[in-house]
Amino acid sequence: MKSKLSLPRWSIITPILAWLLYYGKSFEFGSVYDVFLAFGLIGVVLAAVHHAEVIAHRVGEPAGTLVLAIAITIIEVALIVSLMLAGGAETAALARDTVFAAIMIILTGIIGLCLLVGGYRYQEQQFGKFGVSAALVTLTAISVLTLVLPNYTTSVIGPVYNNSQLIFVAIISLVLYGTFVMVQTVRHRAYFLPEIVDAKIETPADPPSNQVTLISTVLLLVCLVAVVLLAKMLAPTIESFVVDMGAPKSLVGVIVAAVILLPEGLAALRAAKKNRLQISLNLALGSALASIGLTIPVVAVVSIFTGLTITLGIDTKSTLLLILSLFTVALSFGTGKTTVMQGVVLLVIFAVYLFTTIVP
Repeated sequence: MKSKLSLPRWSIITPILAWLLYYGKSFEFGSVYDVFLAFGLIGVVLAAVHHAEVIAHRVGEPAGTLVLAIAITIIEVALIVSLMLAGGAETAALARDTVFAAIMIILTGIIGLCLLVGGYRYQEQQFGKFGVSAALVTLTAISVLTLVLPNYTTSVIGPVYNNSQLIFVAIISLVLYGTFVMVQTVRHRAYFLPEIVDAKIETPADPPSNQVTLISTVLLLVCLVAVVLLAKMLAPTIESFVVDMGAPKSLVGVIVAAVILLPEGLAALRAAKKNRLQISLNLALGSALASIGLTIPVVAVVSIFTGLTITLGIDTKSTLLLILSLFTVALSFGTGKTTVMQGVVLLVIFAVYLFTTIVP
């Protein structure tokens, strides 16, 4: 048996350094300080991944994969809402751009990379079809109802919902996501559990102690808040960079989503490298569902109480890429086995998404 997990020093020191960098910005060291902020952001993201894996290992599957998904989504919502309230009407499309970017990054980028790396190391990988099918069905419904349907409603002009429609969509998003969580953790928990299909799958270590788990929980929260604060601090620099490139402003949403999803992406990739594809898919698809299923209701409430108009409908090009991604992922997971082929296809779609975002 492997020894119980312990916390390395770097995972404790990094969050402290990240907070020091955050408060050090007030001393106005100049633009060079942004480089240190970027390195601090990467470091605290890696620390968040480590602590989330410790907690997930303690609580077990599939509840463990919900820990990071919900934590990341809460931070995503907090960041979007704070930027919306600070930016006013100019940020009307920020929630849409960030949520759509998160879905595309997860479906094509993170999952594609996991399938490519796992397929390269193990030739083919297996997973439970029923759990993945439940996640994809739910994700398809929420994505279309929140990001595509607003383009075709007629109560108000433009890709937006009126208040009553916004409330209705917020409620059904919560219903769909809540039902999925119940299915994943209670009624059909076995669908989401990894199976030992052959000797090549690494045997997990013994669970960490209660004390280590408690410390990791506190440090995970500290890390995630630091991620948001540093990302928000770097947002003006990122926006200036995007403007200087001559790229569309929607690229800011892509960068914000990529930073927020980095902890989950790294955790999913580590699981795939250990031939535990089921955990990778639980993380990725669960994160996509949490991102859209929880963000839209909160943004709807903010929109109604502040009077801000929230643009939700995506354009025709984005709609085509979303449908192509959902369709390709559904086909890829139809057999219960994956190879590098599915990974390459998804990564190609991800490259097309990034390229057409920069060069629309």
